[in-house]
Amino acid sequence: MSEALLDIQNLKKYFPIKAGLLSRTVGQVKAVDDISITIQPGETFGLVGESGSGKSTVGRTAIRLTDKTAGEVRFKGTDIYSLPPEQLRQLRPKMQLIFQDPYSSLNPRVRIGEAIGEAVLDHGLAPASDIRDIVKEVLASCGLSSYHIDRFPHEFSGGQRQRIGIARALVLNPELIIADEPVSALDVSIQAQIINLFSHLQESKGLTYLFISHDLSVVEHLCSRIGVMYLGSMVETASRDELFRHPLHPYTKALLSAVPIPIPKLKRERIVLKGDIPSPANPPSGCKFHTRCPFAEQRCVEEVPVFRNMGGEHWVACHLV
Repeated sequence: MSEALLDIQNLKKYFPIKAGLLSRTVGQVKAVDDISITIQPGETFGLVGESGSGKSTVGRTAIRLTDKTAGEVRFKGTDIYSLPPEQLRQLRPKMQLIFQDPYSSLNPRVRIGEAIGEAVLDHGLAPASDIRDIVKEVLASCGLSSYHIDRFPHEFSGGQRQRIGIARALVLNPELIIADEPVSALDVSIQAQIINLFSHLQESKGLTYLFISHDLSVVEHLCSRIGVMYLGSMVETASRDELFRHPLHPYTKALLSAVPIPIPKLKRERIVLKGDIPSPANPPSGCKFHTRCPFAEQRCVEEVPVFRNMGGEHWVACHLV
């Protein structure tokens, strides 16, 4: 197996809880609690889970937009947290993030041609005289026309804005793209177009994706491997086909039971989880899922399950398996 493009080992990200007049730290929000992910070049790894499970924090910490608390993050074998600012800046174009809401990341007073091309200028990747042609080329690759270059963000639809967000990442010729819920705010028909665009760009440019989503039906179409997160921890990882055919963790089974079936005659038992996801500031003891698991035993309350290999690429953290 070739060297991993992105190798995350035992990653932790805790946010301090401060209180009192002196703003003393009185606790910690364990947003990411000991996560390990390895992504090979050209692969699409899907990261799924409920809102608040820590998926977005993993993505931001993986490219050092947020500092880690512990663990290692290596990009092509290089520990990005050991790099001085100047070397990290040189590496930035190779790791790009696509946001859930592209409109909020765009300056409403700046034309999109300038918004897309500013990063190229900032990193010195091309002379100013070539920027306009470069932007037109990347807009075309993302399904937009050359005349869009002089328009403002408010003149575009939601799907077009997401294409602009993809173009902003693509213009720097990255190797890794972290897509953070890139289609969750779009209509179903537009979702399909953006997913097809992701697939086309991966084939034509050899991109590698960390695709973050709460929608397993979207992840199924795009990802080759999938990791399931719950309350800051990974509970199951497997290839796409293995996960959908033989889910092992009760939480994964509950998520899959909510995926719509395209054939009306087929029926799937719906698993409804009781209660709400606990606070990451005060996670349950033992298995974090035991407060909502219908099969929980006393062991689940007392012992933290070990992340075990069940054969091949299938790993799960559950006492019941």
